[in-house]
Amino acid sequence: MIRRYVIVILVMTLSLPALVFSASVYETEAEFLSRAFNDSPPEPGILWLSGDRRATVRQILGHDYPALRVRYWCQGERSAWVLDEIGKELPITVGIIIEHTYISNLQVLTYRENRGGEVATPAFTDQFNDAELDINHKLDVTIDSITGATLSVQALTRLATMALFLNTESSCKDGL
Repeated sequence: MIRRYVIVILVMTLSLPALVFSASVYETEAEFLSRAFNDSPPEPGILWLSGDRRATVRQILGHDYPALRVRYWCQGERSAWVLDEIGKELPITVGIIIEHTYISNLQVLTYRENRGGEVATPAFTDQFNDAELDINHKLDVTIDSITGATLSVQALTRLATMALFLNTESSCKDGL
């Protein structure tokens, strides 16, 4: 009888971290791309992060991006980017739609941290709408922080900045 209780407690203890640290998926990459391109997403393009481009991304993020290349989708003057950045301890996956040179939509696709999920709400993400880069590779809008989610706010701000910069480096800049 005691052995049975020990097994039950052991199983509950081992499964607890999975319950506590489960990811919140707000939108899949496929759903995001379908919404971005009216159910007809184009084939992805690839942008290599090397040379000056890599150095600028490092300056924006404060560290190297973990991939050597980034996929993006482009149709006319619209591009879509799916990027990851660490919040406090875990990656946040964000989808960003850019029209011409400004953000038309920023959506948290997957949030993995156990605190700070308020950054996924439209009340927060709508602050990025119409944001552009200034000449110093900074956003031209001020993003209000959220108490208890400072690192997540900073992560989304860095990703928005990175996407706008990469858009200027992509074939979308010419409307191709």
